[in-house]
Amino acid sequence: MGKGLFEVLFEYWPIFLKGLWGTLKYAFIAVTLGSILGALVAIVHLSKKKAVSSLAAVYVNVLRGTPLLVQMYISYYFIPMAIPALNSIDKIYYVMLALTLNSSAYVAEIIRSGIGSVDRGQAEAARSLGLSGGQTMTRIILPQAVKNILPALGNEYIAMIKETSLAGTFMLYELMYTRTILANKYLVWQPQLIIAGIYLAVTLLLSAGVKKMEKRLSVSD
Repeated sequence: MGKGLFEVLFEYWPIFLKGLWGTLKYAFIAVTLGSILGALVAIVHLSKKKAVSSLAAVYVNVLRGTPLLVQMYISYYFIPMAIPALNSIDKIYYVMLALTLNSSAYVAEIIRSGIGSVDRGQAEAARSLGLSGGQTMTRIILPQAVKNILPALGNEYIAMIKETSLAGTFMLYELMYTRTILANKYLVWQPQLIIAGIYLAVTLLLSAGVKKMEKRLSVSD
C-alpha cells in the first residue's frame, strides 16, 4: 500500500508548493502577455478591411482549433530547428510562447465579444456628437465592454492554470511535474490524487472570486 495521502503531503509539501507556484506563475504570465497580444488581434479582427480581418480570424481559428500540446511541440522542437540561431535560448521560453499564443487567441475572442456586446447605437450616437473613432472606443465602448471582458479573463486564467499541466511534459517545474520528481521516490498514486485536490481547490477558489467580480460589476450597471 505504501504511504498514505496525508503522509506524502506533509512530507513533501515544499515540492507541491513549488509546483503550485510554478503553475500560478506560468498561467499569469501567459494570460497577461496573451491579453496584450489578444487585444491587438481583436482590434485587427474588428477592422473594416476584410483582408486584414481575415488574417486575424485565421490566427484565432488555428490556435483555438489545434491542441495546445501540439502547439507546444511545434514551438519547442520546430522553431529551434527552423532557426538554428535560436538554439541558445532557454527552452522554457518556447513553452511559454506556445502558452501565450494559445491564450491570446482566446483573449482576442473575449475582447471582440465584449466589444460586440455593446449596443451599436451608442457608437453611432457618439460619432454624431463629433467623437472620433478612437474617442468613441475609449470613452464609450470599452468602459461598458470591460464589464463583460474582466470576468471572462478571470475564467481564462482559471483555464490556463489547468492548461499549464502540459508544460511538465517539457520539464517545466509546475504542479504536474511534481509527480515526475516523486516517482523517483516510488510514489505513484499519492501525488496524482494530491495534485488533483490542489487543482480542484485552486480552481474553486478562483471561480468564487470571478463570480464575486461579476456580481460587483453587475451592481455598477
